[in-house]
Amino acid sequence: MLANLNQLFTRLTDHPDGGKLLLRITFSVLMIFHGVAKLQHGTGWIEGMLVSQGIPAFVAYGVYIGEIVAPVLIILGIFTRPAAFIVAINLLVATLMVGTGKFFTVTNVGAWGLEVEAMYFLAAIITMLLGSGRYSVVSPAYR
Repeated sequence: MLANLNQLFTRLTDHPDGGKLLLRITFSVLMIFHGVAKLQHGTGWIEGMLVSQGIPAFVAYGVYIGEIVAPVLIILGIFTRPAAFIVAINLLVATLMVGTGKFFTVTNVGAWGLEVEAMYFLAAIITMLLGSGRYSVVSPAYR
């Protein structure tokens, strides 16, 4: 009886390409919100932080690649692995710039201080490792 239920459940839920699509869409759409906020409010605060570290201000515009362009490519399944790598690097740099003080903190509800950053980073790494799957707008060579 349990074996039959397990087989039925497995048959109903065995959709790895659908899971890859859901992961790609979910984390990329949520990342795009961050990029849209930068479009609306600018990158001045990022430029200031970079300049204070001796890095040219124009580097701040890379945030648009990591938070808009790459996530759109991931959603479409175009150059998914390199685009996910770009998002992961973007998150790593952002965390090093503004989040290092939260590394050893826990929020009021028991969450790690860098929980959100870690979720985005790991979603990017997992997407990079898995690729787009068959649900993409391009042939397998460009996934």
